[in-house]
Amino acid sequence: MPGSEPTPYIGRFAPSPTGPLHFGSLVAAVASYLQACVNDGQWLLRVEDIDPPREQPGATDLILRSLEAHGFEWHGETIFQCASREAHQTALQQLLDAGLAYPCTCSRKDLADAPRSPLGVIYPGTCRNGADAGDHAIRVRTNDEPIRFSDALQGDFEHHLETESGDFVIRRRDGLIAYQLAVVVDDEIEGITEVVRGIDIIDSTPRQIWLQKCLGFRTPAYMHIPVMTHPDGDKLSKLTGAPAIPDSTPGENLFLALVALKQQPPPDLGAAPLKEIWAWADQNWRSQRLSGNKAAIWPP
Repeated sequence: MPGSEPTPYIGRFAPSPTGPLHFGSLVAAVASYLQACVNDGQWLLRVEDIDPPREQPGATDLILRSLEAHGFEWHGETIFQCASREAHQTALQQLLDAGLAYPCTCSRKDLADAPRSPLGVIYPGTCRNGADAGDHAIRVRTNDEPIRFSDALQGDFEHHLETESGDFVIRRRDGLIAYQLAVVVDDEIEGITEVVRGIDIIDSTPRQIWLQKCLGFRTPAYMHIPVMTHPDGDKLSKLTGAPAIPDSTPGENLFLALVALKQQPPPDLGAAPLKEIWAWADQNWRSQRLSGNKAAIWPP
């Protein structure tokens, strides 16, 4: 409406407690934090702790300690995704009641011969018209209506869910809510206006936009930053042996993150106090320097 106030900016960083913070995670945290800073917005911290089999004991404390040591300041209390389980179940039931989701008893063996895309198995719709009784997952129905979005760094995207991934799981066979549904519900609850994260997650964005449409949620803006990789091209991650960042050298770590984000910090900034590095980063953050970049080898 003319004259209405713009929506306040709310960003977030959402680590999973599967291990300590590594350099790739730090880079993502810095990018999302600075986006919130330059937009005079809020930056929320959400621990995505809804997958107990993958969680590492003590990882949450290690992540929080690292973020504090590196000078991050988040708005309000730390959010724990497990606290939203009731909201996740409500959204799941809404989709079931509307006929937009259905039980699926297909196993990996059942889908062994199904066609595949870069996203994985293209689900052939085996259980769309009813599944036999037994343990089951729940899938959301898709169609071939194009999902379009414009990423702040990577440009315009168009995706056809039905032909490129098929109906996807929103509740796993073990009863746990799947990432795609949980993240959509939590972003809605928290009023997230922009999602800043690694480009390795960009294939999930069309699925999340589809769920937002099905549930009547708002769609935030998206910015997918380059992913840090090992020299052999593998993503820098816990699974590929990325070490924890040393909390004893936060200034050096932050400086290197700014270098990785192509912010061109002056060489002597690396030896400056942490607050001075953050002040420089706040004044000089230019996300457009990352436009079109999909990966950065680390160390350079």
